[in-house]
Amino acid sequence: MKGFFNQLLRINLSKQKSTVEPVPESILRSYLGGKGLGSYLLLKENPPHIDPFSPENRLIITLGPLADTPFFGSSRYAVFTKSPQTGIYSESYSGGKTTLSLSRTGYDAIIIEGKSDHPIFLEISDREVIFHSALNLWGKETYEAEETIQKKVGKDSGTLVIGPAGENLVKFAVIESERWRSLGRAGIGAVMGSKKLKGMAFHGKKRREVADPSNLKRLAREFKERVKDNSTVHIYKKYGTPMLVSIMNTIGAFPTQYWSKGTLEGWEGISAESLMERCQVSSLACPYCFMACGKISEVKQGRHQGLRIMGPEYETIYAFGGLCMVKSIEEIIYLNDLCDRLGMDTITAGNLAAFAIEASKRKKTRDKLKYGDVDGIAEILTKIAYQKGVGRILSEGVRHAAKVWGMEEKAIHVKGLEPAGFDPRVLKGMGLAYATSDRGACHLRATFYKSELSGQIDPDQIRGKAKLFVDYEDKMTLFDALILCRFYRDLITWKDLQDILTSTCNLSLKKKGLKTLASGIINLARTFNQQEGVTRKEDKLPRRFFREVLQGTEKGIQHKDLDFMLKEYYQLRGWN
Repeated sequence: MKGFFNQLLRINLSKQKSTVEPVPESILRSYLGGKGLGSYLLLKENPPHIDPFSPENRLIITLGPLADTPFFGSSRYAVFTKSPQTGIYSESYSGGKTTLSLSRTGYDAIIIEGKSDHPIFLEISDREVIFHSALNLWGKETYEAEETIQKKVGKDSGTLVIGPAGENLVKFAVIESERWRSLGRAGIGAVMGSKKLKGMAFHGKKRREVADPSNLKRLAREFKERVKDNSTVHIYKKYGTPMLVSIMNTIGAFPTQYWSKGTLEGWEGISAESLMERCQVSSLACPYCFMACGKISEVKQGRHQGLRIMGPEYETIYAFGGLCMVKSIEEIIYLNDLCDRLGMDTITAGNLAAFAIEASKRKKTRDKLKYGDVDGIAEILTKIAYQKGVGRILSEGVRHAAKVWGMEEKAIHVKGLEPAGFDPRVLKGMGLAYATSDRGACHLRATFYKSELSGQIDPDQIRGKAKLFVDYEDKMTLFDALILCRFYRDLITWKDLQDILTSTCNLSLKKKGLKTLASGIINLARTFNQQEGVTRKEDKLPRRFFREVLQGTEKGIQHKDLDFMLKEYYQLRGWN
């Protein structure tokens, strides 16, 4: 099928062997690549109820038909596995130059199975797979590990690595690439660690054949001309995601003091404007992108002078700045850098640090912690990565820590995954998003906060909200199958998606057909979770969201609100 290489690479780490297998065209037509192919393979390959750290748990890397093509927002790839943090379906996406290197190996998917008996890293090209010893890399932080692999394989290779957190099976460990880019959430880095796989490097010269390359170039050119002056493009290029700090605090939906308040007093010190003022900031774009939302930030003064990272993104600012009440953008950059070096998800790390502060207040732990204590938070993060002291408890995630400390009523998570920085007591639609997301409390599967913040629908409206949510979720699922960047969601129309599919894959589908395709992909992930024992009862929100209003705004959500939205949603999805 056009737009694909029509083959996958299977790597068995136990046997140190690799094989190439065809991908049936019927599967690509039904599900495309990215999330579609990844979900299909995960459901097909993984036996039910296996331990996520079992050699049988597959780690699956996929690309979409737009990878390494000239359409904007297309430099994305995905990883799928069974999550050690949640025990259910896991997906994660990242962008950058690594996408091009991955695509040029000539595979639509790479399935990694088994477990090595010693630390290794893989060199994957369009010709072969080489199993390199990584004994000298085991224990190294991510920056050094990536640099060392690239020196050996070549600086132009795309490289994925894990840090100490992944090696030590911290259940929310991430995979890092290009120094600062993270495949985060739900612990895919720990799955690599369980397989003794320190990293992977990709290079090759294969190029995918699309159905009509000249028309795809024309579409890209006309698309850029149409949207380049859009206000969305300008604001992302100028501020990136930190622009949300002022918006969320203004409406009282910025999770603060471990989900107790909706506004942080002194939030101006961690805003996008503060970042621009206190740091040397430059924009960075993925290949084939004119939005350049990435921000390279270097601290100008103070104890972290000279510290340079990509970010911090809004979600990191909310997690450490809001939940932990750290009111300095420089200190958030410091904690962000620490998580990147250790290889940990900043959203979960910030949630756990704040939860540990609450545990300390209740004398559930001997560690003396308090809100805003940056060095205390940093110490906790290091203990987690190396499984020391209280870090052993926190390394398992908030659901486990809450059980150990008898704090289940205080813990905020859905299916074991903590929500992002959009409080559903203000943005009611995000309650539906968190409750139904296939990987737990995820904000990205539908990005529905955008419709509520923009005024497309009233945040307090309940009736009819599920219908708009389904439309968003269907569209974003197609984005994940192609794979396209989330930040182009309001710029790429349904008509654009139709034209892109025709030019890339020679598939002619109207909006109804596209939505049917998206529903099929969503059903794959749902089926995987049902196979793991998830039922409708798990589509819920933490009790605190119903029992506690947000201090300062007095906003809340009621059980009947969520139940009504869920009922509408299930009917629209055709689920029992």
